Amino acid sequence: MERLQHCRACLAPSPYLFLPMGRHPPANMFVRPDEHDAEQPAFSLNTEVCLNCGLIEIADQIPADFFRHYLYVPSGATTMHKHFEALAGILGEAAAGGLIVDIGCNDGLLLAACNARGEKTLGIDPAANLAETATERGVEVHVAYFDPDTADEVREVHGRAKIIVTTNTFNHIGDLHRFMEGVTRLLADDGAFVVEVPWAKELLDRNEFDTVYQEHVSEFSLLSMKKLGAFFDLDVVDVHRLPIHGGSMRVFFRKSGTAKPTPEVQAMLDEELAGGMLEPETYERFAERVEAVGVRLLAMLDELKAQGKKIAGYGAPAKGNTLLNYFGIGPDRLDFLVDRNPLKQGLYSPGMKISIKSVDAIAEEKPDILMVLAWNFFDEIREQQSDFVARGGRFLVPLPEPVLVG
Repeated sequence: MERLQHCRACLAPSPYLFLPMGRHPPANMFVRPDEHDAEQPAFSLNTEVCLNCGLIEIADQIPADFFRHYLYVPSGATTMHKHFEALAGILGEAAAGGLIVDIGCNDGLLLAACNARGEKTLGIDPAANLAETATERGVEVHVAYFDPDTADEVREVHGRAKIIVTTNTFNHIGDLHRFMEGVTRLLADDGAFVVEVPWAKELLDRNEFDTVYQEHVSEFSLLSMKKLGAFFDLDVVDVHRLPIHGGSMRVFFRKSGTAKPTPEVQAMLDEELAGGMLEPETYERFAERVEAVGVRLLAMLDELKAQGKKIAGYGAPAKGNTLLNYFGIGPDRLDFLVDRNPLKQGLYSPGMKISIKSVDAIAEEKPDILMVLAWNFFDEIREQQSDFVARGGRFLVPLPEPVLVG
């Protein structure tokens, strides 16, 4: 299925197609050297929006069990350590000694911070390779995809959760209603369901089209969250604006009628409507801006290569692969990529097949330009690469508009 028949949040029919990006391999399907010449599976990346709730979405086409071995880990970024330490404090206060369950706990970074505060925790994640890392951090993990059956199994052993949290995972879920059914089975009556995801309005405002890829099947508006929660008698009672991942939101759900929403909830809903998130013209203008970014970025790269510059990409994030594949930026324009995640080093990027090296390659091979694909961590990257800047290196930041930074 290459197009959605209905919105996966509010179930309104026929989402509006505004940015068809062609066929892409899964953005986390990195290529081993022995697979370099083999053809990768590819799926249509048709970006649509529900004009009833503002959910930006693509059809879920990834085969089952794809995420049993996963290569993204949040602990590779210093920013995420600080972020999760702060979140652990918020969750611990809300849990008041009750069970905190992290769905999509990845390598256990958040729950390790909770455990350090003496909280009672459990992680749920389908990626067995990351569960091993989490276990080494002292985090207990139930290895499974989350659904109503998993919720029943966990509740039987551990009891109901006072807090269910999921960070940057909700946007991976193809069947949101089945996931939410699981949440309602596991959550205590006085508990809270906490979701952190990129905010779709920030995506629109900052031209962050690359955050859409085969695994990120939804980019949420707050209105879409509100409408989804209503199916399950869950109210949005609070929301926090977050700078992380290019602009995110932390949404708090509680059982309907148990808490009064904060003023910020209505303020963000009003802001979304004022920003035209239910109007097709908003998305048509967005698509035009994305095309203009591509034209300018390719021109800048070609001009730099004509000057004899060596250009590397900093970061091999999934979002970067959307950008590389959509704009057709391959090894002819980027000499190599670097990434701090050792799980990606020695591999090639999906689709464009650009080699991925350790960040040590920046000092060893001395590129003139670093194109920042992990633009959401640019401040951290620039601070880490002070030696690169000191010898005259420059950063090419592709979004929201391509710009060279010294």
